[in-house]
Amino acid sequence: MTDKLPVMRIGVVGYGHLGQYLVERLQREGAQVGLTLVFVWNRNTDKLRESVAEELILHNLPDFTDRGADVIVEVCHPKIVKDFGVQFLSKAHFLVGSPSALSDPQLNQELRQAAEHHGGTLYVPSGALWGGQDILRLNDSGSLKALFIRMSKHPSCFRLTGDVLSDWTEDEGRRVLFSGSVAELCPVAPNNVNTMAAAAIAAGTLGFVGVQGEIVSDTALSDYHVVEVEVTGANGFTVHTVRRNPAKLGAVTGSATYNSFWSSLLGGFCCRRVCVCSMNQCENMKGCLTSGPSSPFLLSVCKGHGGRVYLC
Repeated sequence: MTDKLPVMRIGVVGYGHLGQYLVERLQREGAQVGLTLVFVWNRNTDKLRESVAEELILHNLPDFTDRGADVIVEVCHPKIVKDFGVQFLSKAHFLVGSPSALSDPQLNQELRQAAEHHGGTLYVPSGALWGGQDILRLNDSGSLKALFIRMSKHPSCFRLTGDVLSDWTEDEGRRVLFSGSVAELCPVAPNNVNTMAAAAIAAGTLGFVGVQGEIVSDTALSDYHVVEVEVTGANGFTVHTVRRNPAKLGAVTGSATYNSFWSSLLGGFCCRRVCVCSMNQCENMKGCLTSGPSSPFLLSVCKGHGGRVYLC
């Protein structure tokens, strides 16, 4: 007899490039890892019809409550987080693909309170952030002193508010578009700085105001995005990482981030044969270490990390 992984019911909000990727993988591989797709919502439902079964299409987002999702994944726009985040958390765990929305202190507080009140978890995927868990550990130890992130992309890859990049030319080279706190930067580039927002979540003692960021337009970057992270700790401790993320011209999200997001979805909910909840220490794990014929650690199900924000 073979033990089966428990099933987590997933709803996906948004069907851009990342949403399509997640929906396709859920349909193709979900059953193997204990995930099942229960709805997909997009502003334009016509975009869904060729690749999503009619019974999975959610026409009106407020009707998400009818689908019984255990986890709702937002890969749409910060406005959806603002308008529906608290409602999502009243019924399910919520994975925020647009964590730049959390730069709004009031919304941040409301979502945290909703998670605590309803016992849900507000998940923030690491995305293109390299070393997020290390930043989190340094922060939790009280040793994190400063954090700086620079994101450099071809100008066609930015989606900025206002007319900051309206005058770019193909031969202009490198231009610093903005440098300052992540709290100030998120409203300027809400779709481009989710990596920085994830870093601000990890660096909780610094927060969105304390973490510093810079976005750079560079016409030489036609094949990839560059993410630089500079961490400063106590007693002269420093780490500097540089990540080159392959990306096509005009792409907001680098290609490596897609798989990272899928891994966050898997890792955040422990739907694998390796428990990421510190083995049997997760208070919300039911039967995490039950033995099975194919693995000594066959998972039951992680019930979330209730009432908190969790970087995955």
